Amino acid sequence: MKDRKESKKNLVVVESPTKARTINKILGKGFFVISSMGHIVDLPQKKLGIDIDNGFEPEYRVMKGKVKTLREISRQAKSAGAIYLATDPDREGEAISWHIKNSLEKKKDIKDKKFLRVIFHEITKEAIREAFNNPQDINYHKVSAQQARRVLDRLVGYLLSPFLWKKVSRGLSAGRVQSVALKFIVQREEAIKAFRPQKYYYLNVVFVKDGIEFKGRIVKYKGKNVEFRDKEKAVAVKEVLEGKKFVVNSFVKKIVRRRPQPPFITSTLQQEAFSRFRLPASRTMFIAQRLYEGIDMPQGEALGLITYMRTDSFFVSESARRKVKEFIRNEWGEKFLAAGEYKFKTKGQVQAAHECIRPTHLDIYPEETRKFLDKETAGIYEIIWRRFIASFMRELEIETQQAKLHGGDYEIVARGSKAIFSGFQRVWPIEIKEVLLPSLRESETIAAKRIDIEEHTTKPPARFNDASLVKLLEEKGIGRPSTYASTIATLVKRNYIIREKGSFVPTELGKIVVKLLEKFFPDVLDENFTAHLEEELDRVEAGDVDWRKVIEEFYPGFKEEIEKAGREVKKEFISTGEKCPQCGRPLVIRWSRKGRFVSCSGYPHCKYARPLTTGVRCPQEGCGGELVERRNRRGQVFYGCSNFPKCRYTTTKLPESENA
Repeated sequence: MKDRKESKKNLVVVESPTKARTINKILGKGFFVISSMGHIVDLPQKKLGIDIDNGFEPEYRVMKGKVKTLREISRQAKSAGAIYLATDPDREGEAISWHIKNSLEKKKDIKDKKFLRVIFHEITKEAIREAFNNPQDINYHKVSAQQARRVLDRLVGYLLSPFLWKKVSRGLSAGRVQSVALKFIVQREEAIKAFRPQKYYYLNVVFVKDGIEFKGRIVKYKGKNVEFRDKEKAVAVKEVLEGKKFVVNSFVKKIVRRRPQPPFITSTLQQEAFSRFRLPASRTMFIAQRLYEGIDMPQGEALGLITYMRTDSFFVSESARRKVKEFIRNEWGEKFLAAGEYKFKTKGQVQAAHECIRPTHLDIYPEETRKFLDKETAGIYEIIWRRFIASFMRELEIETQQAKLHGGDYEIVARGSKAIFSGFQRVWPIEIKEVLLPSLRESETIAAKRIDIEEHTTKPPARFNDASLVKLLEEKGIGRPSTYASTIATLVKRNYIIREKGSFVPTELGKIVVKLLEKFFPDVLDENFTAHLEEELDRVEAGDVDWRKVIEEFYPGFKEEIEKAGREVKKEFISTGEKCPQCGRPLVIRWSRKGRFVSCSGYPHCKYARPLTTGVRCPQEGCGGELVERRNRRGQVFYGCSNFPKCRYTTTKLPESENA
């Protein structure tokens, strides 16, 4: 008879049900896979939960709604052989494993069980089996880095938010990363409003030779760069040059090699997904998580189609490098394979074991996935597949041509280019504008066909969108790629920004919050200070500094700012100029998550409130209501009738109407 212990199933704990289902199919009968549904332990909701006088010790609690989940994990753990902690390979995943282990070890029947940490970056048979054959210990440096971030964010959010409640309105929040991101958006809007357009002009000389028409631009006068800021000057120069012959000073051809871009990391995937598909960062991450955790294939099996999607490393495993090179050879031939592997520079400290975002099965072509994936998911998979393969292919080769000509004291430059080897463009097409120049000889004289004046107007800086804001945050070292989507979502949710044609526009509330934080909490809005904290968290993860030391350096100055702000704080309102119909006090504008509304300044003693109308009548016949500004869940503004739900008229653009 077999020993009962030998027949016990091993318990595997992961975060999500989809991941659990995929891994369960791979591991088979000897394992039982269960989902924790994310974190099961966190700081308490209704108090600070940090013992400031005891080394900033966090007071963790089982989260509301997770008691039943923990109870079920505990029940399965009691009858299990070993307990495998298979959460995600980042700081959050490590912390989840640590919290689960700590919670289970408190149980009498479980504390002596064997706990094993398994790390994998893709959910494939090979990767899962490799991870379970080589289990590890929990990485406590990584746990400490997550704990430091959580404590920092709680200190800032819990102590700063009440200041905003007193100063502006209840329900507001502030955070280290979101406040800096909001500042960037507000500053950009201010720059746009301050912008004054200016006209400028180019002078283009058009030539014809051997049946080829080409143009050169006037760039210098007597060896110095020339600009045309007014049309009169451009017209005067045109008149001087008309009818003159031009002499070719030089004609140079060069081969320029353009390298492919690196494979995706979290931030660049978010940027590309917005640029191509206009997908918000949060939607991109949701789709990428689906592709990572497992997709039901037509054959009936579940496969993780990409590697882990939260990463800031360009590292590629030896096995994946070998497979992609062989794939390129088979598909396009040896000449399309890069001569050597490209070195892509990473920012900050990243763990080499963390891979880039890449496909797990190169033989699952993007065209095939369109049969079983929705359009958005298939699109995200395709750009990941193509970008990864392209990053191992040969450079694009472009022949550039440059001709310099002189007409009197003026120098004209004409440029041409053409692709001579497509290289990585076979997989990752980029736009190359081909301009052909005829063959020109030095000292050759050529007449101008005509001279054109090209008028331009300077444009204001563009508003931020998901792609450009993520790019700036990454360049400045603010936050981490894994937090960008939630940061943007929070700004929208708090009504600090709205989405307008895909771009971010700060609300009046967002501007007020930035103004107050700049006055009372300059460090919170200082991008250099915030970036320094991120570097310190990286040092914690590397084991170079204790997490408490990071908090100890931050907290005293922050506490001093909190106390000073508390002494100086005074409630500020934006008055409507009206009196409350119930008590006669002034009516003011307040904010909620759904947008602005009118309220009595005597709240909570007087609870009078009404929507903030636009002054435009509802066009619905016989309604008589006014249109009010509202927001949907994605932060987009629309207008609805003040008589809702009786009248359900909505529009995204205010119709022309007489004022109410």
